[in-house]
This record gives sequence, C-alpha cells and structure tokens, in this order.
Amino acid sequence: MTMAHTAWAMLPPLITIALALWTKEVYMSLIIGIFSGALLFTDFSVLGAIITMFEIMAEKIGGNANILIFLVILGILVAVITRSGATRAYGEWAGRAIKSQRMALLVTPLLGIIIFIDDYFNCLTVGTVMRPVTDEFKIARAKLAYIIDATAAPICIIAPVSSWAAAVGSSLPEDSNIDGFGLFIQTIPYNLYAWLTILFMFFIILSGRDFGPMAKSVSESEAHFVVPKEYEDTEYASVPPNDGKGQMMDLILPLVVLIAACVYGMLYTGGIHEGKSIADAFADCDSSKGLVFGSFTALVFTAFLYLPRRVLGFNSFCDAFSAGFKAMTPAIFILCLAWTLSGICSDKCLDLGGFVGQVVSMNASVVMFLPPIFFLVAIGLAFATGTSWGTFGILIPIAIAILGMDNENMLAITVAAILSGAVGGDHASPISDTTILASAGAQCHHLDHVNTQAPYVFVVALCSLAGFVVGGITQSGWLGLGMGFVCLAVAVIIICSRVPAETR
Repeated sequence: MTMAHTAWAMLPPLITIALALWTKEVYMSLIIGIFSGALLFTDFSVLGAIITMFEIMAEKIGGNANILIFLVILGILVAVITRSGATRAYGEWAGRAIKSQRMALLVTPLLGIIIFIDDYFNCLTVGTVMRPVTDEFKIARAKLAYIIDATAAPICIIAPVSSWAAAVGSSLPEDSNIDGFGLFIQTIPYNLYAWLTILFMFFIILSGRDFGPMAKSVSESEAHFVVPKEYEDTEYASVPPNDGKGQMMDLILPLVVLIAACVYGMLYTGGIHEGKSIADAFADCDSSKGLVFGSFTALVFTAFLYLPRRVLGFNSFCDAFSAGFKAMTPAIFILCLAWTLSGICSDKCLDLGGFVGQVVSMNASVVMFLPPIFFLVAIGLAFATGTSWGTFGILIPIAIAILGMDNENMLAITVAAILSGAVGGDHASPISDTTILASAGAQCHHLDHVNTQAPYVFVVALCSLAGFVVGGITQSGWLGLGMGFVCLAVAVIIICSRVPAETR
C-alpha cells in the first residue's frame, strides 16, 4: 500500500509502454505491466498480486460486459453479411455503373464511408467488392490498399456508432466520473489525423498527384498491369465465403437498421420516452446498453431478412456465429487487458491520478504541451505495437489522471490527440491489423502497401502535430483544427507545384 499515490504509481504504464516499444508485443507487455502494478499494490506479495490482478480484471469485465457483448454481436453480423453474397452483388453493380478510373477510385472510399461500423469489416468488404473493378481500370493494388486503409480507421474513429466508439468510451477509469460516450463525441471535431487523412486521400484521388513510392507503383501499373500474387502469409488473408444469394439491399438494410437501432437504443436509455429532449437523452444515455440493443435488433432483423428468402441457409447463418466471435477475439483481449491496467492505476489501487494531478497542479504551464506530447507518444506506441485500441487503452487513463475534469475542453483536445496518434501510428505500422487487412483486402504485397503509404501518413501526421501544438497553446480545438487545415493546404500547394497531374 505504501506505493500508492507516489511516483511508483507511474511504473506499470511506463513498463507497459517500454516493453511494447521494445518487444512489439502488446499482449505480453500489458500483462507484465498489470502484474508489476499488482506487485506494487500488494507490497511484492506474489500470491496477493495474482489474486489482485484477476479480481480487478473480473470487476472490469463485469462492468463492461455490454461492450464485449456488442463486439461479439457485431462480429457475428459482419460474418453473416459477408457470407450472404450481398457484397458480391454490390461489386457486380459497381462494375456495370463505373465508367472511368477516377470514378472507380471515388466509389471505393464512398463505400468505405458507408461501412463505418467496424474497420475489419470495412477493409475486407471494400477490398473484396472493389478489387475486380479497380483491376479493370489498371489501378495499382497499392493505391487501392491505401484508399482502403485511409478510409477504414479514420471513419470508424469519428463515427459515434461503431466498435471504436465503444472501445474509446470504455477506456475511461470508473472513478473518473466522466461519460465516455460524451467525451468521445467531444473529440470528433478535434480528431485532426482522421479528418486530414480523409481530405488528403480525396485530394490524391481527384488530382492524381501521387508521389514517392506510390507514384512509381501507379506508373508501373498503368504501363503494364499485372495481378500480383495473392497475399497469403497472414491469418487475415482468408475472406469468409460469400456463397449466399444476397442482393445489394441485403448489405444496405442491415447497416441502416443497425445505425437506427443503436441511435434509438441510446435515446431510449437516456429517457426519450420520459419527456426528455433529444439532446438531454443523448447526454444521459447509457451508450453501451444502446449499442447492445441496436446490434441485437440488427442481427434479428438480418435473420428475418435472410432466412425466409433463403439468402443464407440456416446452418450457414449459424456457422457465422463462431466465425464472428473468433474475428473479434483479439480486440476483446486487448480491451480486457487495457481495462485491467486502468483499474490497477485507479484511486482504488495505486492512485496514479492523484499523484500525477498533484505534480501537474504545481506545474500548470505543462498542460498546454500535453496534446502534441500525447500525439507523438501515441504515434510511437501504435507504430511499435500495431494496435490503436491498445494505445488509447493505455494512454487515455493517463490523460484523465493528469487533467481530470477541471479543464474539460483541454481533456477533449488531449484525448483527440491520443486517438489521432493511435490511428496515425497504426497506419504506418507494418504489424498493424488494419494495415494487414488493407493489404489482404486489396491483395497486394504487404510491404508494398506499407512503403507506398508511409509518405502520405507522414505528411498528414506533420499537419496534425502542428494543429495540436496550436490547439494546446490556445486551448481551442477549433483553432487547432484550423491550423491543421492550413498546413494541409500548404502541403497540397507544394505537392501541386512539384508533382505533375496525371490524366485519367
């Protein structure tokens, strides 16, 4: 107990971050960090530390059971839709409707924006649907992989109804008295990397001004397009069979019902039927219960949509349950470990927040530099570990411990910086799930995707860093967003002056 509320309380997250950067293994790093914190809390009693670690884990899992249920149901729904053949039907329609290379490039991110529920679903679905279309127009597979990757995580991290929103909201310590969903909503306009990545991607598509390794890949593809060997050396390469009889509506209707039911579920738990306004209902909602309600409703709707019409056989529909659960297992494991680390550092154990808050209160000028610092740390950690969820699961509790609720605006900017850095580092990382999935979806060589995308990530990350510097100094997320747009505009002007436009 003597280690609580002292500098020793910083050791578990520091050990976790250092090991993650060194070993590039996020699971083991989190486990060791958690156990080290339990040892400190129990005065180095090994047996006591083991019991404490799993007591906290059980408490955290129990308190966040709705989030885990939502992720499992979402995984099942994704597997069902994928197996239905609805994505294939969309691809066949796209093949008939698209008449030019630029149109094919534009339709790809638009489909990605529609599928904002989950990045795994996004990457594999967009790649599977659009790859035959982009091949027809000799679009480089590396370019397709970049568009898939630049749409998936950036869209999910600014979508209120998504697996990412649930993960971010559940990363907050229980003792923080902060509404996780409300904080996530506040970060959306300040999430510079997500917004700038989407804008930069559309600039590249519309202008055709590719540069760096991507320019070489695009040039070679247009001169002599060759379908590369299918990417097979990863567990993510296999796409679930889509041998159903689905049509386009079998893709669109479940997504519409999912979104509508999740929104209604949040309003219902917030008291919309008790006379509250929509704004008040959202403010008072239990987002995790709303997401569970919405996902279960969408799954039941999809069953009634598919089974009577024999879009999928009953056995195939049921087989998707285990496949969907399996697909979500890595994300669930990371969340459970991140929650446990947060519990070890809470005021019930080591009280990291009490110590750090006391130190920062004596050095108030440091607060203005927190957004850029957390942005850079998040990029480095996500790049080394290949996981965005693990990154913000580690860093968000630290940010809350430092800032608390005394400066809610600054907390929103800092958490937005963490989310931005997590996605940016995840994009650049060769071991990231979404990077691997984008390569698998586009069926291009994995390292080709990493190398061609890296300069684009670097440009957007620099613009985002400048924005967070301004946002931190002025304590205005809107001014930071403005600076990010200005920097991106400057970068675009420089690129236009040095890179010739390609005709489509």
